[in-house]
Formats: sequence, C-alpha cells, structure tokens
Amino acid sequence: MNFDKARHNMVTQQVRSWDVINKDILNAMLNIQREEFVQVAQRKLAFADLNLPIGNRQSMMKPVIEGRMLQAINPDKTLEVLEVGTGSAYVTALLAHLCHHVTSIDCHASFVQSAQVKLKENNINNVTLIEADFYAFDNQQKFDRVVITGGLSSVPDFVFNWLKPNGEVFAIVGKEPIMEARIYKSSNDYKAHFDTTVEALSNIKSTNTFEL
Repeated sequence: MNFDKARHNMVTQQVRSWDVINKDILNAMLNIQREEFVQVAQRKLAFADLNLPIGNRQSMMKPVIEGRMLQAINPDKTLEVLEVGTGSAYVTALLAHLCHHVTSIDCHASFVQSAQVKLKENNINNVTLIEADFYAFDNQQKFDRVVITGGLSSVPDFVFNWLKPNGEVFAIVGKEPIMEARIYKSSNDYKAHFDTTVEALSNIKSTNTFEL
C-alpha cells in the first residue's frame, strides 16, 4: 500500500471536501503519518472514513471529524493547548504541529505510554503527557484552548478556570445519536460547529507526568 498516496487522498477527497479549508491544518494532516498512530493490524484502514478502535472502549475519530475539530479551534503557533483524552496521540501530534505547546492528559496509562513512544519516534517534542483523570486533574496552568476529545453530557464549570483571558473550550456535548461539537467562551456562551458522535470521556483517577 502506498501510504503517502492514501494520506493525500484522505486529505483531498475526505477532509477538504468536508469544508476544512485551513491550509495549515491540511498540510499538518498531509505531513503527520496517521498510519503510525493506529494499531499495526489496522494500518491499511488508517485513512478510511471510519472510527478505528484503539482499546479501552475508545476509538480514533474519523479524519473528517479531526479536521473539522481543528478548524473550529482555529490553531496557531502562539497557542498553549490542553488536550483532554490523548487516545492514539494522532490529534496530539496534529495540535503540536499547529500550536506552540500541548499538554495532553489521559486516564489510561497504556495510551500515555504509547503516546510517549509515538511522539518521540516522530520527533515531536513540544508536548507534555500526563496520566490523569479529567474530573480530578489538579491543574495550575492556564491555556488558550482546552480540547476535549471524548463526549460529555455538559461541560463542567471547573474547565473554564483553566482558560487564559479570551481562551476557548472545544467539546462534543450530548448523547448518542445526537451530539454537537461546540466552541465555548464560557459556560453559557458557545457556538455550535457540527454534529457528530464520540465515545463518552473516560473517568479513572491517576497522576503521572511524562515530558517530551
């Protein structure tokens, strides 16, 4: 299989055709090798319009959803980002490519440890990985963006304490089969961007930090 050609087709035929027009995002998706972030047995499916299982009852989003999510948060090289839900680390890699620094948390140790290996193999160094539960995360830093990759019934108020002035939260809110991707400026001020469905955000307490 020609992975470079398949990746190009994914970007031009799927992501771009779903109204993702930000050139920096499209270039990031062309440059980051998505096949390196999926399970080995699924590499030939890495560019398909599918949610791919990654373990722990979690899945990678479809490429089109990843592209739309990135476009909604409007990334640039000045941004400090908190990603909630490291998962496969593919979105982590894209955020790192597009933003100044990414702090990524996940409650599953296996995801954090795998992400550490994958990001180093891809020479991505502007990421801090933390094994932590979203609902018990003892955070002191403020961020320009908080990106929550698992589904929520609503966004907890404490999340907005993690934002810098003019910061924003990306969250997918609701319950299957109706969920909405939103950008929040505050708990009662948000804009809906698109409809989709994702697994609920996992919730397991733990705390370990890995620097990259």
